[in-house]
Amino acid sequence: MSDKKKVVVFDYGFGNVRSAERALAHVGADVEITRDFDRAMNADGLLVPGVGAFSACMDGLKKARGEWIIGRRLSGGRPVMGICVGMQILFERGIEHGVETEGLDEWPGTVGPLKADVVPHMGWNTVESPEGSQLFAGLGPEERYYFVHSYAAHDWSLEVTNAKIRAPRITWATHGERFVAAVENGALWATQFHPEKSGDAGAQLLTNWIETL
Repeated sequence: MSDKKKVVVFDYGFGNVRSAERALAHVGADVEITRDFDRAMNADGLLVPGVGAFSACMDGLKKARGEWIIGRRLSGGRPVMGICVGMQILFERGIEHGVETEGLDEWPGTVGPLKADVVPHMGWNTVESPEGSQLFAGLGPEERYYFVHSYAAHDWSLEVTNAKIRAPRITWATHGERFVAAVENGALWATQFHPEKSGDAGAQLLTNWIETL
């Protein structure tokens, strides 16, 4: 029996699932691309990619019962990781071209247009990770990660008042303005950048996630 961690890349039609599959397999996970309910529920980790428009991703996710799977996994403390728009849809809402779309509301806040001289933010950038980050363990401040996005969460407002619950760890990046680049919140982790396209640094980050499963 394999001792590899089983990771499902959730296939709801809006993510670069093949590159995510290759990157996870490269760092030692047993990976499957599927939207099968039972397999997604029972995997050690669920990776939710996302590309394109916030509203389209939400529509695709709902058609695949993804919002229910994510909610059920998190209620049982089962790890979920979102990437790019797969991170954005975890917030309360998204606004694109003046159209507001409800997100999964795992975190309060709005994803909105990135205010910068050059948009989209496309290419390599550094991040400011917090002390004690598990996601960025072994990674220094000089490391660069690959971003492709025109929208972002600009604020973090979730407060944890229960002393027994670890406060979320928030990583920031700057392109024109500061925005949320990654979140570690219990069983729910996410990155605005693409770890599967971020070379050795991205591979280390995915390894760090797998080691928590």
